[in-house]
Amino acid sequence: MPRKLVAAGSRKAALEDYEELRLKPDQIRVKVEYASPKHGTELAVFRGKDPFAADLYDEDWRIFLKRDHEVGKPEDNGQPALGNQWVGAVVEMGAGVEDFRVGERVCGYGGIQETQVVRAVDNPRLFRMPEAMSWKNALCLDPAQFALAGVRDSGVRLGDRVAVFGLGAIGAIAAQMAKAAGASYVAVIDPIPKRRDAVLHADEALDPLSQDIGLELKRATNRLGVDAVIETSGDERALQQALRGLAYGGAIAFVGWARAFGGSLDLGKEAHFNSANIVFSRASSEPNRDHPRWDRERIVRSCWDMLTAGYIDCSRVVDPVVSFADSPRGYEEFVDRHPESSVKLGVDFT
Repeated sequence: MPRKLVAAGSRKAALEDYEELRLKPDQIRVKVEYASPKHGTELAVFRGKDPFAADLYDEDWRIFLKRDHEVGKPEDNGQPALGNQWVGAVVEMGAGVEDFRVGERVCGYGGIQETQVVRAVDNPRLFRMPEAMSWKNALCLDPAQFALAGVRDSGVRLGDRVAVFGLGAIGAIAAQMAKAAGASYVAVIDPIPKRRDAVLHADEALDPLSQDIGLELKRATNRLGVDAVIETSGDERALQQALRGLAYGGAIAFVGWARAFGGSLDLGKEAHFNSANIVFSRASSEPNRDHPRWDRERIVRSCWDMLTAGYIDCSRVVDPVVSFADSPRGYEEFVDRHPESSVKLGVDFT
């Protein structure tokens, strides 16, 4: 039987057998070659810290309300699956599928497992991969969307000076996008050396554990400060330093999903004196700030086009890569216990 990577308990990953599904006429079966997990919201659930366990966001009221204790989460026919995106080759097609062929490589959303059955008719989340496209680029489609939204929401313009806080996949890609958008200076900030080293084309890499980031940003810009900040860590200390290093009237796109702050954020200092603008950025929130010209689908398609063209390079972002057989250990080691040893984990089925 084929196997999938699951959360077998709190902070414990395992491989579990699953039944192959029979194809419907509009579906294809894919043999997975590579896959990757999310290192943010998925990891919180893996650690037993689901941010939506107690409260649920009500789309009509646009507010978090207490979850009805009688309303449970749908079962996954086993343990909760782990994983976010995959790349593979089509091995079987339903009778109604005309736009794909057996052997063609595709990318889609789903867990880390040996096969995928997905709808192949009118499915905007199934992507045909060009022959020359890197699988690592394909697996970065999801973080690229939030990076693009952050860059756009920060208002980066030609010649601007930019700082990117947090160098997971979203931050690493955002730094490349800011440079490609015409930023004259891009500083990247993260306490993990491996992540600072993974960023391509940054002008300066700073360590918040040993440097006064706000002051360093002012020094690098002749005391002016950076015009825009993309903050992806969700850490209040990063936000404080972003406020310190921001130019007067500059903007911060707060992309990271923050937990409740612990009390070190002081909005009575530079935030007021520098007249800071903080924009909370989320690619999947609709309507988009630039609606109707932009929406989630345009963000997705724009990111896919950039990734297929090699406009964004994720060769250092997906690192390390482990075999599927070793993925339970790899998930526990590189995603959960020692995130300083990874940027975005890749899983190799070949």
